Amino acid sequence: MSHRPPRCLVRGSLNIDEFFYVQDVVRPGQTISSSKFERRGGGKGANQATAVARAGGAVSLVGAVGEDGAWLVRDLEGYGVSVANVSIVQEVTGRAIIQLTAEGENCIILHKGANYALPDPPAQSNVEQHLAGISHLLLQNEVSWSSILAYLEYAHIQGIVTIFNPSPMPGDKQLRDFPWASLSWLIVNEGEAESLLRVIDRNPGCHEVEAEYPSEWPDDNKLKIAFSTLNQLSRCDVLTSTDIVCTLGATGVVASVRGLGEMLYFPAATLQGVVRDTTGAGDCFTGYFVTGLMEFGNKQLSKDEIAEILQLSVQAAGMCVEMNGAMESIPGREAVEARLL
Repeated sequence: MSHRPPRCLVRGSLNIDEFFYVQDVVRPGQTISSSKFERRGGGKGANQATAVARAGGAVSLVGAVGEDGAWLVRDLEGYGVSVANVSIVQEVTGRAIIQLTAEGENCIILHKGANYALPDPPAQSNVEQHLAGISHLLLQNEVSWSSILAYLEYAHIQGIVTIFNPSPMPGDKQLRDFPWASLSWLIVNEGEAESLLRVIDRNPGCHEVEAEYPSEWPDDNKLKIAFSTLNQLSRCDVLTSTDIVCTLGATGVVASVRGLGEMLYFPAATLQGVVRDTTGAGDCFTGYFVTGLMEFGNKQLSKDEIAEILQLSVQAAGMCVEMNGAMESIPGREAVEARLL
């Protein structure tokens, strides 16, 4: 792997995000009016590929849009994402219908559209072609499951660093049958971590050894729950070769990394403005984190190196929520580093 220049492949979704600005998220049986409507580019694959590029990483995206999404492909190219393997198909482009409140909270409904229009499962020759010259593979769960598995398993065989952000959360059977040994890094939020533990904790390979909560960490219940969850996940046999990062929104981030002997915690970034939109924050964090991994190469990272990557990623995500939108709210590397200083 040392001879391979760092380059990330994202096999993921491209969506047209339709934002409805509301006072409160609609309840069942209720009809409400929105104060504003906007249409922007999104999809977890497109967002995370943009974040990798904005962080300074070389990145290619494999996915599909309909003819109505040609502008989205042009936008991605403008951000520095290689779109040579983004297909234009007959199906309509995937959609995300987003209700957004003045406080920046959101509620999202997805329509898969063109994201499921590529051959399923993918041809092995295409997988091999797309992964040629790639050092890192980044996956989410907005494309077909068989495609995720095909890219993951071949990448692992080739010694490529693999990262999975399982959002939306896969079903219980998918989680139980997932080839965890092929995964280098798992990036989840607190709800996803708890869902994963609920499923795989039934495995006899999970060892219940409760670690002591670090005395220097904040006295925060959400953080304590995340610490306990990651402690249990890291002791499951199926995850012994996988490092885990858990994002906690305004609380920060915790990470369980093999070989360190301790869990790491970083608080959320201090904002310089109000929270406008949390839609792309997780994707921004993930893209910056992957770029950080790429910069350190395929090796066992030290505590200081992991801390450097987490600090940069947390700062980028904090700046992201100060802006509206998903792709366009992701800050550039220079701005993030300047804020850190």
